[in-house]
Amino acid sequence: MRLRVPRPRSLAGQLFAVQAVLIAVVVAGSALFTYFSDRRQAEDAAGRQAEAVARAIADAPSVREAVRTPDPTARLQPYAVRVTRDTGVDFVTIMDPAGIRWTHPEPGEIGRPFRGHIERARAGGTFTETYTGTLGPSVRAVTPVRDGGRVTALVSAGIKVEEISKRARDQLRALLGVAAGALLIGAVGTYVVNARLRRHTHGMNADELSRVHDYHQAALHAVREGLLMLDGRYRVALVNDGGRELLGLPADVLGVPVADLGLPPPLTGALLASEPRVDEVHLTASRVLVVNTSPVSGGERRGTVATLRDVTELQALTGELDSERGFTRALRSQAHEAANRLHTVVSLIELGRAEEAVEFATAELELAQALTDQVVAAVSEPVLAALLLGKAAQANERGVELVVSDDSRLDDRLLPASLPPRDLVTILGNLIDNAVDAAQSGVPPRVTVTARTEPAGPELVLRVTDTGAGVDPAHADLVFERGWSTKPAGPDGRGLGLALVRQAVLRHGGTLTVAEASRGGASFEARLPLAEPA
Repeated sequence: MRLRVPRPRSLAGQLFAVQAVLIAVVVAGSALFTYFSDRRQAEDAAGRQAEAVARAIADAPSVREAVRTPDPTARLQPYAVRVTRDTGVDFVTIMDPAGIRWTHPEPGEIGRPFRGHIERARAGGTFTETYTGTLGPSVRAVTPVRDGGRVTALVSAGIKVEEISKRARDQLRALLGVAAGALLIGAVGTYVVNARLRRHTHGMNADELSRVHDYHQAALHAVREGLLMLDGRYRVALVNDGGRELLGLPADVLGVPVADLGLPPPLTGALLASEPRVDEVHLTASRVLVVNTSPVSGGERRGTVATLRDVTELQALTGELDSERGFTRALRSQAHEAANRLHTVVSLIELGRAEEAVEFATAELELAQALTDQVVAAVSEPVLAALLLGKAAQANERGVELVVSDDSRLDDRLLPASLPPRDLVTILGNLIDNAVDAAQSGVPPRVTVTARTEPAGPELVLRVTDTGAGVDPAHADLVFERGWSTKPAGPDGRGLGLALVRQAVLRHGGTLTVAEASRGGASFEARLPLAEPA
């Protein structure tokens, strides 16, 4: 008849058996390892103890004074016997530089040569060795006694190998007792843990738990919003498909610290923060994300749950809406100014000064047409030309002159399809808005825009220069960070415009720099590579 031993059906029972065997193997392995390594460790410890005692004796002022006397043995022998008794070493030998003993546990050996190596100590060094001397094999340390910069004596302290072996045996017996206690405690602890696990899993077996996990994974990945969970050590514990896509994470990201994910520093700081974050806007290489974080705690910090929403398109539409609102305000202002000028012309005609009325109206038309002709002649790309005309009207309303540099030249249909007009509006529009804000405090308040292509590369160069206070060189690297601004923050915060500019530039493989302008102020320059012509 064949006897079959029933296997535990629940997961808790299987884990109990595995853990009990694992604890027994670990304890037995530790005891075996200690048996072979404890002797070496005991010798190392004895060497360190002997060296510490020898150095302490060599540094004692009373030893240096005794060395200077005609009969050093008279004072040093009682001192060496006392130190030997108090420090637990087996011998302390003090000798002259030639190796002739002044002290020894056996008085008959005083005056005889030291048995061992002393050359390194005579040269000023300290060393330890295992040597068979008068008292048998011992681990000893030898160090020099210095007086006025020269070696006047040598000190050797040692512990016999027999004593070291005794210590190792005592430690091994103690270890075996601890190992037996650890095995017993481990078995009891394993039983308690597995009993608790059985309660938490409701007695389910591995198949049932696997099925619950499959349902959990299916529900998790069906959510399109990004979800990121960090453990108590800020490592990725869970991330769904949406989170991987929004953050650009690889598939094997579980267990990686969030600081090693290569995310932008502000976003990393938000994920590492101990306090909750609500609807914070953060930028990655190609997206604008709204981040919410909530710490998971139960008496102690257990991790963080973060949700991510992609608002890149919404942010772009918001920027376009802000631009349209700006254009509307500019048109309203221009309409008001046009009404004032029309009233002026009518009044001049009523006063019988028709020629002056014609001259006044013609001058205004010529001025407006000159600006339009300048922009269109320099930048025939319709989207950028319209942007510059609108920004010029906005700047004029705020008392800032916006001019296009003479070396600007950008023809229509020159830009490749990989460089969409929306990104150009984001880059140039935000740079101009930032420059207009800065130029309001300049003398004269002026913003100069350069837009041209360079054959080398080829590449598109967009440069915006203002006459404001400029950018502190210490902040040159921080000016493009999300949230950095020299202006007071509004209800929605500040510092997003230049961060969006950098995001768009880097997305197209370009470079963005800031420098001091030739006449003061700041000069922002974006260089975007263009596709090679067919």
